[in-house]
Amino acid sequence: MGAEEGYKPTTWAGIKNATLPAQGAGNQTFDNRIFFGVCAGVPLFITYKLGLPLWAGLVLAVLLFLPILACTLYLTSRFASRYRNRVPLPGKPIEDYLIIHDPELKAKYHGRNKIPMETFFESYFEGKIDFNGEPIDVMEMRHDWAAFQFQLGQFKFFLTQWLPETFWHSRDQDENQVRDHYDRGDDFHEAFLGPSMVYTSGVMTDPSKDETLEQLQENKMRLICEKVHLKKGEKHLDIGCGWGTLTGFAAKNYGSDSTGVSLSRNQVAYGNKKFEEQGIKDNAKLVCMDFRNFPSGSRYDKITCVEMAEHVGLRRFQTFLHDVRELLDDDGMFYMQVAGLRATWQYEDFIWGLFMAKYIFPGADASTPLYWYIQQLEMAGFEVHNVDTIGVHYSATLYKWYQNWMKNRDSLRGKYDEHIIRVWDIFLAWSTIAARQSSATCFSIVAHKNRNDFDRAKLVCQRTNPAAWGSN
Repeated sequence: MGAEEGYKPTTWAGIKNATLPAQGAGNQTFDNRIFFGVCAGVPLFITYKLGLPLWAGLVLAVLLFLPILACTLYLTSRFASRYRNRVPLPGKPIEDYLIIHDPELKAKYHGRNKIPMETFFESYFEGKIDFNGEPIDVMEMRHDWAAFQFQLGQFKFFLTQWLPETFWHSRDQDENQVRDHYDRGDDFHEAFLGPSMVYTSGVMTDPSKDETLEQLQENKMRLICEKVHLKKGEKHLDIGCGWGTLTGFAAKNYGSDSTGVSLSRNQVAYGNKKFEEQGIKDNAKLVCMDFRNFPSGSRYDKITCVEMAEHVGLRRFQTFLHDVRELLDDDGMFYMQVAGLRATWQYEDFIWGLFMAKYIFPGADASTPLYWYIQQLEMAGFEVHNVDTIGVHYSATLYKWYQNWMKNRDSLRGKYDEHIIRVWDIFLAWSTIAARQSSATCFSIVAHKNRNDFDRAKLVCQRTNPAAWGSN
């Protein structure tokens, strides 16, 4: 088998185990020197041939950068070979995986002719293609039937929507995008989130156990409270609280005075009603507002922000962290859980990311590799206490969401458009895989103010005690 030797299938009970974890082409076969050489060489050649002044050549280089980038990505994604792949592809015809209804598509993609991933999912949304089997099982085999090459539609979206939204990223944009997504309907979200209504990664305690979705989420919420050393009576702010599950959990189980903030009216109404039913409305509440509008001088002992910070945007991330710092007590703790990307990218990662930005979380452009988040925190005056990468935990959570969705999706027909139902099929199936293989991941970060008078010794934990290490 040569380069394919050494792969051992996994059999964990807590996750969806990979069927075909093939390695895709990406940055390990992408030569940056050639790319930047072309970016500089083409405008220099045109400038020389036309006898243009140097300033005109510089302007030309700026104008041609994006077209050259698009052409380079299209060509390299089309012809690049997979890197050191240990997993052989079955080589089955596309008909074994997909049912193509559209005659034009059927004539073009048959046998071993692979379909570009964007063409596939756009056609699936329109009902032109269906899965020939369980959606997630077919998606597991995607390297055998799909081509991860960039298409015109992706370049168009990147240039006309993603770049402008990333550059401007206003408060109004945040509010509109959040309400468009989260105010879709509580029944829609409950169809995959279940009764816990937590739209963030859970945490496994043991991958050899098949924990329920509710267990995964309770594990996560308890871990967050323990990581920030939450105590009775402390003021706790949960930024981007969703339906308020963590806010209520902290108040009920740790006796904190917890406030959650969200831009979604539906979420706030839902959460406050739950708090009243649970008898914790005196120390747990949700407010519908931008946390940046909190009164000047407000201070909290503990601040949590679970998978909301990505929506702030790259351009405003420093401002966001400075605002959090102003709200945090000098002896307080800040927990930030954020979606991330791997630095050793593959073309599939980009194509998945553009799909997510277009259809699932528009405006969430601050998903980056870990080093960027750490740098941003340190620049904002924080010291990072610890970091955990929990991407595989997210995969376990997403698989539970996927299973819920497949059981409940038919009950949503009639109230919700078929297009959005099909979008969620792809989102949950593909994201389960993406999180497991680290195309997308999640970082759990604990930080505090980097002050001379902060008591760091109180944070020393069992991780540094050999007696607690056990067999691990």
